[in-house]
Amino acid sequence: MAADLNLEWICSLPRTWTYGITRGGRVFFINEEAKSTTWLHPVTGEAVVTGHRRQSTDLPTGWEEAYTFEGARYYINPIYL
Repeated sequence: MAADLNLEWICSLPRTWTYGITRGGRVFFINEEAKSTTWLHPVTGEAVVTGHRRQSTDLPTGWEEAYTFEGARYYINPIYL
């Protein structure tokens, strides 16, 4: 399950954790102590839904690039949804 980014998520991060946002708008979490990152919130285990889809000029008209919560890329054409 995923959740929207909000202040509660940020405030509930453990002391050694921070967060970052990719160029595509996807939120990830950083464990400063372990020097590691994850897509999943360290307390809830959920990914943050940020609408991290983007349209690319390299794709055919109508197609968008998106990512699974595990980070795998896939393509969407909303016309077919």
